[in-house]
Amino acid sequence: MIISYKPLKHLLIERNMSMNTLAKITGLSSATIAKINKSANINTEVLIRICVALKCDLTDIMRLEENEEQ
Repeated sequence: MIISYKPLKHLLIERNMSMNTLAKITGLSSATIAKINKSANINTEVLIRICVALKCDLTDIMRLEENEEQ
């Protein structure tokens, strides 16, 4: 299983918000944004900051998916 941030990307589209705007309102670094874009692991503190900024739940920004390599 892998973590997917596709729900976050869809939420940002629904709210007409870019990843750059998300980075500005949460204080995320460009390295963290790159990790999100690559569906890499990020710190739970970062996930909480995103949820607080977007007033949403963890399940609104991430989900588990089957690993395609298996």
